[in-house]
Amino acid sequence: MAVVDQDLVPLGEAVRQLRKARGLTQEDLSGLTELHQNHIGGIERGERNITMKTVLALARALEVSPAELLAGYPVQSIPFGSAG
Repeated sequence: MAVVDQDLVPLGEAVRQLRKARGLTQEDLSGLTELHQNHIGGIERGERNITMKTVLALARALEVSPAELLAGYPVQSIPFGSAG
């Protein structure tokens, strides 16, 4: 069983939410992106660390900007002068 990476969960949740809102199955999204259905499931569960090319393919298939897929991530500020 693959391990869920909490850093990847917001992306997976965004993909799942947008896919369902469009009435698509994982199989449908697989066909639109040319990604295997199991890969789609792994992304949605936060088990897959995907490439930018995959983010772009998902965004195109879901008809959103790549930024919308990443919108669930909190903004973290780094105090000025503390970057090493």
